[in-house]
Amino acid sequence: MLAKTLRSPKTVLFLSIVFCLTLVAVSTFASTAESVAPPPANQDVAWWVWPLVLFVVTFVLGILAVLGGVGGGVLFVPIVGGFFPFNIDFVRGAGLLVALAGALAAGPGLLKRNLASLRLALPVALIASAAAIGGAMIGLALKPNVVNILLGATILFIVIIMATAKKSDFPNVPKPDNIAQSLGIMGIYREESIGKDVEWTVHKTPQGLLLFIVIGIMAGMFGLGAGWANVPVLNLLMGAPLKISVATSKFLLSITDTSAAWVYLNQGAVLPMIVVPSIVGIMLGSMVGVKILAKAKPKAIKWMVIGLLLFAGLRALLKGLEIWK
Repeated sequence: MLAKTLRSPKTVLFLSIVFCLTLVAVSTFASTAESVAPPPANQDVAWWVWPLVLFVVTFVLGILAVLGGVGGGVLFVPIVGGFFPFNIDFVRGAGLLVALAGALAAGPGLLKRNLASLRLALPVALIASAAAIGGAMIGLALKPNVVNILLGATILFIVIIMATAKKSDFPNVPKPDNIAQSLGIMGIYREESIGKDVEWTVHKTPQGLLLFIVIGIMAGMFGLGAGWANVPVLNLLMGAPLKISVATSKFLLSITDTSAAWVYLNQGAVLPMIVVPSIVGIMLGSMVGVKILAKAKPKAIKWMVIGLLLFAGLRALLKGLEIWK
């Protein structure tokens, strides 16, 4: 009975809201104990206006993330960092928690359906998590304008990947490599579209693990999550079926983003006033997006998301170069 209750999306959303509100209460109590409080970003605007606007924006981003097939973090960081008066460190910390919330909500269901593979995820997670911790430490040590320049360049790179990357439902893997055989990275799942079970394995594992070092560093440094990079590497390079790649990537984020998020949390770069409305907005928007997905045209939405990312990436780059303040 308890397991069925916990699998309910409404229950997951309710528990997430309770957790976020508890975080706000603890943070408020801690802040009142401090003798000096940081000044507001804009004293002409009431304190509650920005969280409310942030909730509305993230609600829309949650819908677009589902329809465009991207993670919420990759939209959240460049858009909120570029158009809200928040320090980029707080935005990146919130971006990791936004991506983490979505991954934690989806992970149990993906494992239950045998789509997310633990044998594939764990060795990748070990490397990507360590790299993400290093990336988070590097990111917090950099100046905000340098971070914005690098973030803008990264977002533009992601736009190129999204616009040109191809997908393969069932890649051809002639033979698993030695590492894949040693770790037992293989499996079987039910493919409903063709009505039969599909056996799969992977190859080129060393090259894939090396790329996940880079992916982990970028995820931790910019707070983007890494679904945009995980899926192409797992699917096109290592040869995992597309559904296995997508599901394993989602599960992988719950490990990688947790590692990086603790660094931001430990450095005080997680602000509940930003995190709470963002998580609630993204999750509510995602639920609406799932319902709209059946009627929407995914290709048109994908190009709209690419255009949005292109604009946000240019904004971050120009902001870092102090051309567009």
